[in-house]
Amino acid sequence: MGAEAAIRFTVNGREKSVETDPDRTLLEFLREDLGLLGTKYGCGEGQCGACSVLVDGRRMNACRTAVSKVSGRSVVTIEGLAKGEALHPVQQAFLEVGAYQCGFCTAGMIVAAVALLDANPAPSDVEIVAGMDRNLCRCCSYPKIVRAVRRAVELTGGGAR
Repeated sequence: MGAEAAIRFTVNGREKSVETDPDRTLLEFLREDLGLLGTKYGCGEGQCGACSVLVDGRRMNACRTAVSKVSGRSVVTIEGLAKGEALHPVQQAFLEVGAYQCGFCTAGMIVAAVALLDANPAPSDVEIVAGMDRNLCRCCSYPKIVRAVRRAVELTGGGAR
């Protein structure tokens, strides 16, 4: 554990200023210090995507990102996607399609889908599969996940913003 450092960043639209070990993972900080438990610890190696978050709009693996790397940046977790009681269109699509079984990977899948649709508002099925390939679902709900991403495209009229 290193010396503590002051780190400022935004999490789900709220500015945070903390003193912490800059080498801690963002995942650890989100879960343990902020109580944002939607972001999951999966493999701890950035291979499964369960820890996916958006940093300045780009998908990142929180388990492989030092909290110091988000200094001055904006982090969005699964908890930050909905607007009040209204689910994000990707969340709504996953719910409508039932694109989950055990649900462990779902938060990471949704965050990955949001990043995918932000970059490509109307992806083909091949592009959906390629865009989601860094996320694993141990229940193998992949066909429903692809349908959910397609449904999110419909809900947004071609762009999930």
